[in-house]
Amino acid sequence: MLRRLPYRIQIPLGLALAVILSVLLVNLVSAQIAARNARQDILHTAQRVVALLAAQGRPLLFQDDTWRAFALVKSATTLLPEVAQPHARAALLDAQGRYLAGSDPLRLPTGVQALGTLQGGRLLPTASDTAKARLLGSPGGGVTLLEPVRSDDDQILGFVLVDIDAPAFKPDWSALAAPALIGAALAMLLLIPVGWFMGRKMARPIARTAQCIAEIGRGDVARVQQRLPSVTDPELQRIVGAVRQLLSEMMVRQANAQRALSAERLAAVGRITAAVAHEINNPLAGLITAVRTLRLHGDAPEQRQRSLDLIERGLEQIRTMATALLPQARVEDRCMTERDYEDVLTLARATAAQYFVELEGQIELLHALCVPSVVMRQVMLNLLLNAIKAAGQGGQVNTQLRSDEQRVRFTVMNTGGHLGAQELHQRLHTEDHNDPHGFGLWICHEFAVRFGGHFRTLEQSELLPPYATGLVFEMPNQARQVTDT
Repeated sequence: MLRRLPYRIQIPLGLALAVILSVLLVNLVSAQIAARNARQDILHTAQRVVALLAAQGRPLLFQDDTWRAFALVKSATTLLPEVAQPHARAALLDAQGRYLAGSDPLRLPTGVQALGTLQGGRLLPTASDTAKARLLGSPGGGVTLLEPVRSDDDQILGFVLVDIDAPAFKPDWSALAAPALIGAALAMLLLIPVGWFMGRKMARPIARTAQCIAEIGRGDVARVQQRLPSVTDPELQRIVGAVRQLLSEMMVRQANAQRALSAERLAAVGRITAAVAHEINNPLAGLITAVRTLRLHGDAPEQRQRSLDLIERGLEQIRTMATALLPQARVEDRCMTERDYEDVLTLARATAAQYFVELEGQIELLHALCVPSVVMRQVMLNLLLNAIKAAGQGGQVNTQLRSDEQRVRFTVMNTGGHLGAQELHQRLHTEDHNDPHGFGLWICHEFAVRFGGHFRTLEQSELLPPYATGLVFEMPNQARQVTDT
């Protein structure tokens, strides 16, 4: 749960928790040391009491003076610490190990055998086994001190016995815990405000850096970079430096992208200009030829009418294509007719005559024909002009327009060099989409993609002799849709 809190809260709470744990640990260790020292103090005091009883009890044992022995034992017991007095007993024993006088006559009755018997859960040694001072412990933690009292001629006159129960050595935990609690409370009162201040100070640059990271991609990169904090901590310097480097690289990439976009826009304008020039120049050559024919043979009504119709449809094609370049223009095109196919052949024959190319055309309509006239005229004229140029001087070009219920297919073959599928793919996918030797092929491919058709080369098995190259353009026939509506 602490990990979910902000750093400005985690830091003071963490400091306070660390101090509290430290205070408790120190007090626990201090309590253990105090308990051990208190045990040692009680044992040392008990040993002094034993030495006192041995020194002052010698004449009393020699004289067998019980009453004075009682007074001596009583006064000697009061020398022990207060915590040990309720749990401590002292006694003088005669030479046979019997109680002569004890601080607690009920538990240490005079004349009762002490040595060699079970006392307080432990077996005391016999008188013969107590030739020197003994320190006996019990499983519960109690202690029994036993020391022989000797005469001047080193004869044992009796024994001094001091018995201390285990509760006398238990520390007073409540008294020891009070300083620990007071110290922890003072530490919290002092460290929580200090930790809160330090936490806010330490977390401020981290929060600002995180906010800047969150704004990457949504705001101005330069402004985000300016808002990065200045830090002196080595770790924060590495983080802020990495973010600053990232922003610098993003600025460079944005500048490069802007330059690339400008270059792409210029290239797009160039491609549009080239396409317009190419598509306008194609019908213009035929229209100029029609004007010349009209000028030479304008007296013949049939020839004049045919030339005027050709010029009108050619100009209408140019106008429709130019209107299509306007972003908000709505272009309405009519369905293609057989006259459009004848117009394309007429416009292409002017170029064919320049190259002395023999041009043949066939039409096979198995179903009503309905495709956009401007698009199909552009495609047919582009393919015918490219085929005428590819056939070269004295070559041959053959075309066929065929329609069925599903599609409209235009095929053109020439006797020039072979153009395979791989060469066509390379020509259509140049880096700038503009092959100077066949811009019209790229336009045909774009129309095929836009209208859901196909544009490909003919296989060798599909070619008719003597033709070496063939191209096929197909578009869906919309005649069925028009009939259904």
